[in-house]
Amino acid sequence: MADTETAITSLATGLEQALGQELVSLMLYGSAARGTAVAGHSDVNVLLVLRSASADVLHRAAPTLAAWRKAGHPAPLIQTAPEWEASADVFPIEIEDIREAHRLLAGRDVVSDLATGRAETRAELEREARGKLIRLRAEYAASAGDGKALGLLLARATGTFLVLFRAVLRLTGTAPPAAADALVREAARHAGFDAEPFVWALGARAGGKQALAPYDAVATAYLAAVERFVGYVNDLV
Repeated sequence: MADTETAITSLATGLEQALGQELVSLMLYGSAARGTAVAGHSDVNVLLVLRSASADVLHRAAPTLAAWRKAGHPAPLIQTAPEWEASADVFPIEIEDIREAHRLLAGRDVVSDLATGRAETRAELEREARGKLIRLRAEYAASAGDGKALGLLLARATGTFLVLFRAVLRLTGTAPPAAADALVREAARHAGFDAEPFVWALGARAGGKQALAPYDAVATAYLAAVERFVGYVNDLV
């Protein structure tokens, strides 16, 4: 984590110096901002909002962003200020997730006053949940006979589902718990799915047992839980 903090500081300093007034906001979000990052599984997510995203401006940011990528971190999400303000009806889940847990690294806070709508949030949630189920089935079919690959699939997929679980709890008027295991159990209580496969996956992400047996019942139950979750989201009004 010390190395990550050093990289974050270098990113902020480098972009402030390179971009000057073109930098509107630089924000850390996701598990690194929540304090729940898991080494080897969690990305360090950053949002960069600019006055202009012209090639010239991006060229000025390029050396700092290249160093950030070389350190093993994903490239920031880059939007102009007007694009960001117009995205509330397109990416409401992401915006609410950032609003709930973020750290301002440079510039001004661009999320606190941005409003999202319930209908748009529910529509994005269903679209994302169905898309994840489709991909999960395909990857499960390809990995089911390989216990190691199956365990890694569940551990990798769970990070995305945590985002969707937070979104569904917000839609029901429930504050999402900060701890991942509590979040899973609360989402399971609302949606009526078995939390235990996700609890196993959280343990795998945290460095516990990561391999399953071929065609393991844990993975079968995980898939069934996701199917139940998607059904619950479909029925939300």
